[in-house]
Amino acid sequence: MASNWAAFTTAEPALAKTVEERFAAFSHHVVATLRKDGSPRTTGLEVRFLNGELWLGMMPGSLKALDLRRDPRFALQANPGPGTGMGGGDVRISGRAIEVEDAATKAAYVKEVEPPQPFHLFRTELTEVVRTYVEDDTYLVVEIWKPGEPVRTLKRT
Repeated sequence: MASNWAAFTTAEPALAKTVEERFAAFSHHVVATLRKDGSPRTTGLEVRFLNGELWLGMMPGSLKALDLRRDPRFALQANPGPGTGMGGGDVRISGRAIEVEDAATKAAYVKEVEPPQPFHLFRTELTEVVRTYVEDDTYLVVEIWKPGEPVRTLKRT
């Protein structure tokens, strides 16, 4: 089962707000895709939350775009920032990236983001959102959301 960003925001507004804030704190993040041979590839990426979707824009012919065309599975990690503070925690999103070819959709994205042209644009379908943070300098807290399920919270000492 997968869900778009709007469905996640509706289901878990507080967690969605925290996730968006973590991604907004820095411009560049890390995405993992799968190479032809199935091994992982990690590369830098900018993301946008617009119109109820999480968008991934990429340079034309980039290896990560070619990876996603072949196998749409991805994992996206928010930039943790400098030092060890990790304000808001560590945030990861997994799912599938679906390339958008529709001219009107791409034009609306261009109007908002003004990316260098040409570019690949992918809309995401989420399969998991995870936030990990430290509470009271004592507990490692892991919040896990999957479509159709409430957030599951695990605490470890």
